[in-house]
Amino acid sequence: MADFATRRRMMVDTQVRPSDVTEFPIIDAMLNIPREVFVPRERIEAAYADTHVELGAGRVVLEPRVFGKMLDALNLSNSDFVLDLGAGLGYSSAVIARIAEAVVAVEDDEDRAAEAQALLTEHHADNVILHVGPLEQGAAEHGPYDAIIVEGGVETLPEGLTDQLKDGGRIAVIFMENALGTVRIGHKVDGAVNWRFAFNGTAPVLPGFEKKAAFAL
Repeated sequence: MADFATRRRMMVDTQVRPSDVTEFPIIDAMLNIPREVFVPRERIEAAYADTHVELGAGRVVLEPRVFGKMLDALNLSNSDFVLDLGAGLGYSSAVIARIAEAVVAVEDDEDRAAEAQALLTEHHADNVILHVGPLEQGAAEHGPYDAIIVEGGVETLPEGLTDQLKDGGRIAVIFMENALGTVRIGHKVDGAVNWRFAFNGTAPVLPGFEKKAAFAL
């Protein structure tokens, strides 16, 4: 039987903390949420590796360093209402649920969403609402949100998503340009989003977030 608790501590001590993620709520959540149960069975040995874990169809669970740093840059508090786009099997939402007041997890695959719901219930993430629908549409009916996190790469950010942010809210996005990626945090002030560089990080581009091909005759 693999000792996942030891691997979890090693993940935090060797991947997350050394990346300047020191906020206690993030460290505490990542130490307590069993990442191995939120990945596909055949990928369980990769659960704590310093890499993205494949979910299939180009989707991943973000690598611990990237995810931890995105949460750190978002500066979440226990009064925040968070939109988690591309929640996969629910790992990210389970972690955020321990930090924030409530989470709306958006997943576009019904089977994956059903599995995520079962896992989140089993692990007492009762402050997560699961929403099934296209990731690029978000979940406006539950918003507006204090914070939005996008669990994958983005070439173009659909305009409607920042409309779902409260004024004063922030959004964390991995912007991909070919193989290069930068994580930026957008702060919404007076209806406009101002972006700042946070750190370098990459992820596969999410469906619906690709750059539209230029039309040529």
